[in-house]
Amino acid sequence: MDFWQRYRAIDARDPRFDGQFYTAVRTTGIYCRPSCPARTPKASNVTFYETSAAAHDAGYRACKRCLPEAVPGTPAWNVRQDIAGRAMRLINDGVINRDGVEGLAARLGYSPRQLNRILTQELGAGPLSLARAGRAQTARTLLVSTPMKLADIAFAAGFNSVRQFNDTIAEVFGMTPTALRGTAPLHGAGTHRKDGGSSTSLVLSLPYREPFDPGIFSFLAVRAIPGIEEGTPTSYARTLRLPHGDARFRVEYDDGARGRPLTLTVGAVDLRDLPALLSRIRRLFDLDADPAAIDAVLAADSRLAPSVAQAPGMRMPGALDPQELLVRAMVGQQITVAAARTALTQLAAAGSPSSTPGDGLDRLFPAPAEIAAAGHLLRGPRRRTESLLQAAAAMASGRLDFGYGNDLPGLTAALLPLPGVGPWTVGYVAMRVLGAPDIFLANDAAVRNGVRALDNGEHAFSPDFREASPWRSYATMHLWRAAARPPAARPGKTSVTTIPAKGMP
Repeated sequence: MDFWQRYRAIDARDPRFDGQFYTAVRTTGIYCRPSCPARTPKASNVTFYETSAAAHDAGYRACKRCLPEAVPGTPAWNVRQDIAGRAMRLINDGVINRDGVEGLAARLGYSPRQLNRILTQELGAGPLSLARAGRAQTARTLLVSTPMKLADIAFAAGFNSVRQFNDTIAEVFGMTPTALRGTAPLHGAGTHRKDGGSSTSLVLSLPYREPFDPGIFSFLAVRAIPGIEEGTPTSYARTLRLPHGDARFRVEYDDGARGRPLTLTVGAVDLRDLPALLSRIRRLFDLDADPAAIDAVLAADSRLAPSVAQAPGMRMPGALDPQELLVRAMVGQQITVAAARTALTQLAAAGSPSSTPGDGLDRLFPAPAEIAAAGHLLRGPRRRTESLLQAAAAMASGRLDFGYGNDLPGLTAALLPLPGVGPWTVGYVAMRVLGAPDIFLANDAAVRNGVRALDNGEHAFSPDFREASPWRSYATMHLWRAAARPPAARPGKTSVTTIPAKGMP
């Protein structure tokens, strides 16, 4: 967007752009979200920034009226596969908190100085400033949503000291942490301490851009592994291994609730892992997406238009753990969802018990080393079993290393040489780990079935759905849903011959 497109967006107070850019006003010294209800400033006094960190570095503080830190993140970090996008995915996952700027730069293949120059040029702020803005956002969320102690919030948000926390909150928001807490009623259910004070339970609301289609809960539910995951059409819960320990959480959807209908309950988590957990849950549910922009493009294809009208705001499920997602993809190749779930349930016996059991969830998904030693638990063709064991051994040894910081060429180079891994597996992992928005799995059986289900007899559109670019991953989600519906429930269709849905682990 150029300056005047952004200016028109703030003049219209359009909430679709909240989190996608920030408006700084020279005469007031504050920055706002695009939908801020305050009077539209003169264009001559406005500067737009890509990130809140850039506004901080330029000397602006957050608006107390519109709270620009309380918005969904930008969808650009998934659309952009450049260094800036890759860096932001890793920063959001807490890499700087754990490994510093040097660790972030090493993952991206740059020196710290080069990385700082690139991010400052592209995003208006260096990696430390971007990480600091993320800490401030996490801290604000915890301050206004929970009764956690201030010291606990400081370390949960990633600050190294309470003093650093106090100084940042004062600089960014223009008030003390106690005053900021007083700006909103408490929505949390309180906290309780476990494991010598290292684990915390809390309840938060999850912001997102409307509309939101809850079908993602059903997608996750039919793939849920007993003891590790539990899903319904309106909820999803699971255990998860994180850098400092394991966690347990539940996300629930209530479209009849006032305000935010998405509620996150963290059953237990090491405070140091909280920013990474929140980031990964947002990725899992694709909460930073811009559904209005996506649906507008998809609806221009007459094959997809009825499905988009029936399910606006469809989300693309992300991945809580990149290595786990590769295992699930390899197990699920060329078999039905139900068969993949059965195989993964057998494999789950190799996983370690959770240190924070509850809600019927008592195990963790097996780590690569555990899978590599669990050949006796695997069923199916020998070649697939051997391929999976080799991939698990490579991940366990560190020879195979990939994650949120990859781009599509890098992910392809890492995965495609593996025995048993083909273009479908790479594409599926790219969709869910990177959030790559323009993947079309043309050879997927369920995709082909979905195309037949939505075929309206028009042949003006390309078979690879290139008209839906750059959102073909979301087109794939619509096709998968169409394939899973009974004929009478498919939009625009009354009957169709179906085949078993495969390739959807």
